[in-house]
Amino acid sequence: MIDWDRVEELRHEVGEDDFAEVVELFLEEVDDTIARLGHSDANASLEEQLHFLKGSALNIGFNEFARLCQDGETAAALGHAETVDLAAISTAYGAARAQFLLENKSRYAA
Repeated sequence: MIDWDRVEELRHEVGEDDFAEVVELFLEEVDDTIARLGHSDANASLEEQLHFLKGSALNIGFNEFARLCQDGETAAALGHAETVDLAAISTAYGAARAQFLLENKSRYAA
């Protein structure tokens, strides 16, 4: 579910001191986008939202979540937005988020 090699790579890219801030920003932005996902009053289309989520997920190593976002993005781009399983995407994010927070704390405890 989590690509810990990617997490470690990101940690080295941004530096240990800034890593927590990057993670916090990532979680805030993704939480916000997930909350708005699929709502017609959102500023971005479903395809754009899923593209953003996919990129964010890949950046921090949330592989399964990224795959679901890619599948949804593709479906939306082909005009099949109604087939995108938003609940599965949201559930996958919640599971990855919980696992990440739990394991990240134990992996990088001071």
